[in-house]
Amino acid sequence: MAKVLELEFKTEAGKSAKLSINDPIEPIDTVAVKAAMDNLITTNVFASATGAFVSVEGARVVERNVTDYDVM
Repeated sequence: MAKVLELEFKTEAGKSAKLSINDPIEPIDTVAVKAAMDNLITTNVFASATGAFVSVEGARVVERNVTDYDVM
């Protein structure tokens, strides 16, 4: 089971952009996540095709289950 923390931002063009973090530490500390996202916006470290991040839209953990089958 793979888990990813997705950080969702609004860009300069009004579009959404996401950053994904593999295997997040749980339980998620929402205060720390918000502070980190605000810091990414302030320092302008990342940008997308639609411009720099300008605001926080949200964060979520996405869980993916994979079942392999032996067909040989």
